[in-house]
Amino acid sequence: MRALAGSEDAYRALMERHRAAVYRLIRAQIDDADAALDVTQDSFIAAFANLHRYDQARPFRFWIMRIALNKCRDWRRRRAVRSFFSRAKPIDQGLEVEDSAPGPDIKTAGRQELARVRRAIDALPDHLRSVLLLRTVEGMSQSDVAAFLGISSKAVETRLYRARAKLNEMLRETPAPHV
Repeated sequence: MRALAGSEDAYRALMERHRAAVYRLIRAQIDDADAALDVTQDSFIAAFANLHRYDQARPFRFWIMRIALNKCRDWRRRRAVRSFFSRAKPIDQGLEVEDSAPGPDIKTAGRQELARVRRAIDALPDHLRSVLLLRTVEGMSQSDVAAFLGISSKAVETRLYRARAKLNEMLRETPAPHV
């Protein structure tokens, strides 16, 4: 692989080939387009900085997607910490903190429903959310998801079933938006 030798053209080619898939996966995990772009960039920076760790016996796509999932988890943890500290500020300083709740511009029932589903997906445990998103958003086969996550194909099937059941349960419990 020429990228291992430090070829910038090879870096660029790898990024061009995998950028859209990595962004889709991250965007499905993060409901903020700007943050998703930042996390995508961070994923490629981390990948290229650690290219010497890449196992050429495995597909590069799986490796970069694993890094992207880890970066999404890091982003969620940082967001949770920021959220905690933003609520701990005095009330006058809290006014400067951006509200991440949907604003008044979300008026259509379709957008509200999409936001409701996204929140439910975000609430799934990581091991269920990852399988659900890799299968549905990325369209990866069951065997590819298994290889990517390092689990059995049966575990993918079970996690996917549990993710869908949990998602349906959460959506039943949360009332649909009224227009």
